[in-house]
Amino acid sequence: MANATALAIASDHRLIILLRDIERTSRDAEGVEFEDYTRGVELLIASTNPGKVREIRAVLDGLALKLYTLADLGKLKEPAETGRTFADNALLKARYYAQASHLLTVAEDSGLVIDALNGRPGVQSARYPGATYPEKFDRLYRELAPHPRPWTARFVCSLAFVGTSKSMRPPDVPLFTCEATVEGEIAPEPAGSNGFGYDPIFYYPPYETTLGNVDDEQKLRVAHRGKAFREFRQWLMLGRDRSVAPS
Repeated sequence: MANATALAIASDHRLIILLRDIERTSRDAEGVEFEDYTRGVELLIASTNPGKVREIRAVLDGLALKLYTLADLGKLKEPAETGRTFADNALLKARYYAQASHLLTVAEDSGLVIDALNGRPGVQSARYPGATYPEKFDRLYRELAPHPRPWTARFVCSLAFVGTSKSMRPPDVPLFTCEATVEGEIAPEPAGSNGFGYDPIFYYPPYETTLGNVDDEQKLRVAHRGKAFREFRQWLMLGRDRSVAPS
């Protein structure tokens, strides 16, 4: 990616204009023609997971953002995800990649929380034992076997959006944060080949099937990541600075 510093300065300048407009104007969603303040803003999606990147791109589609992914940065060491919560890890990753790339950065941390297992695998979802997801499923079912059904569970997604050293707020202070969930159960056995990760074992009662058995559009309509990034999109579009952390 050529001249990342120059890109960051131009992008941050546009973000400053965007945030000043946010401070000046409170807009109602109804009856207001949308002016795309994101035009020309360059944004890094800080994920190496192709399924997540695909979903995030789908939610942000239609905005005039210039989107980058970690694939555009070349080889870059991943940060250790040492946070105790999804929110901790989302902010940790956003700060790390913003500093490494000099780009405005949005990151998320997400995972599966199972009540019968006291919240596990939780923030360790991606690192839960098992070389493949079918192996992870087998281990989870062995752990769940002594517990009565239903095995209530939820997917959680925490999102953090940070600037760079040139922004109105440096990376240490997030510009926007949010967290979203989808409630469901662990299915008695995996079902479906769509989605990714734990989707085939996550039963969503309103659909009467797992998230592995529905298409991307149906999943994004109700799932944790779709909810979180729609909130982020709305913040960009409507200028509602509701979730900006205090300075």
